[in-house]
Amino acid sequence: MAEGPTLLSLVESRRVLVCAGAGGVGKTTVAAALAVGAARRGKRVLCLTIDPAKRLADSLGLHGMRGEVHAIDPARLAELGVPAGGSLTVSMLDTKRTFDDIVARHAPNEVVRDRILGNRFYQYVSTHLAGTQSYMAMEKVLAVLGDPSFDLLVLDTPPTSDALDFLDAPERLIEALDSPAMRWLVDAFEPQRKLGLGVLARGVALVLRGVGRLTGQGFLENMAEFVTELNDLFGGFKQRARQVAAAFRGSDFAYVLVSTPVPAALEEAALFLERLAAQGLAGDALVLNRLHPRATADVSVEDAARAASRHGLPPSLAGALVAALRDEETQGKADARALAAFEARFGPNGRARPRFQIELPLLAGDAHDLGAMAPLVSRLV
Repeated sequence: MAEGPTLLSLVESRRVLVCAGAGGVGKTTVAAALAVGAARRGKRVLCLTIDPAKRLADSLGLHGMRGEVHAIDPARLAELGVPAGGSLTVSMLDTKRTFDDIVARHAPNEVVRDRILGNRFYQYVSTHLAGTQSYMAMEKVLAVLGDPSFDLLVLDTPPTSDALDFLDAPERLIEALDSPAMRWLVDAFEPQRKLGLGVLARGVALVLRGVGRLTGQGFLENMAEFVTELNDLFGGFKQRARQVAAAFRGSDFAYVLVSTPVPAALEEAALFLERLAAQGLAGDALVLNRLHPRATADVSVEDAARAASRHGLPPSLAGALVAALRDEETQGKADARALAAFEARFGPNGRARPRFQIELPLLAGDAHDLGAMAPLVSRLV
C-alpha cells in the first residue's frame, strides 16, 4: 500500500477533508489535528463536528465551549506556530437549526414557513428522523463552501455503527420524507386513479384530521397539516438533497479514513473504501491509529533495572518493565497480522486502495488539548 509521509498534499489541494470511520477509532482527534496542522500552514480553517458528545471541543481543550461556533484565540494559535493569516474556528452542528434554515429557504411564503416550523410533527421529524443528523451536516458543509471566510473545512463525520451511513444520508432522508405511506393509502382507497401529490396530500390530510378529531389528541391533526405543507416544499428539498449528494462526490472533497488495527475496525474501513471505489471515488488517505511497536529490543531484567535507576525509579520495577515490553511486542505482532490481512484484501493494484497511509503510534494518553496534539499534527501535516 502506498505510504505518503504526511497528508500535506490534501491540505494544500482540497477544500473539504472528510474524516470517516467506525466509532471509537480516534476520528475526532485526527480531525482536530488536521485542522490545527492546516492552520499552521496559514489556512483559515473551519472544523465542523456532528458529535453530540462534544468530543471535538474536548480534544481542542475547549471544555467550556458554548454555542454553535467558537473561534480559537489568535494568541493561543500563535503559541502553536500558526501564522497571522491562519485561523481555526470550531463549529458543532445544530441539526434542528440547519433543518429550519432549509424550510425557510424552500417554503413558498412566510405563512407556510411559520406554520411548518411551529408544527409539532415537524418538531419530531427535524430532530429524530433517520438520517437527519448526517444529512444536515452535509447541508452545513455546502453552506460553508459558499463562505469566502474559510479556505478549508475539516468535517468530523457522525458517530455511526456503519461508516457508509454518511454518504447515503441524502438518499435515506429523501426516502424517509417521500410518500410510501401516502402511495399505499391511495392504492388502497382508489387504485384506479392516478393522483398528483397535491391532491393526494389533501386527501390524506382530510382523513387524518377526521381520525384526529376522534382521538382528541391533536397529533394526527398536526401530522395532517405537515403532510399538506410538505407538498409545498418537498420538490425543492428533494432537488437540494440531490445537489448535496453530488457535491460530496466532487473533486474538492478528500476522504480521510481513520481506523485502528483491530479486525472489526479494519473490516469497516475496507467496506468504506470498497463503497467509495464502487461510486468512482477514492479513499484519499488511511490513518492507522494506535499502532503498537512491531518490534522491541531484547531487554534483560538487569538492563531494565539499570534504566529504571537512571530515571529515578526503583530497580524492583525491572520485572514489570520487561513484561510490559514483551506485551507491547505481542500487541505489535497482532497489529501486523491484522494489517497484512487488510492489505491482502485489495491486492497490489486494487482500485479501492487508499492513496496514502499514515501510521500513528499508540500514545501514553489522550490528546486532550491543543498542546498535547502537537505530535499528531507533525505526523499528519
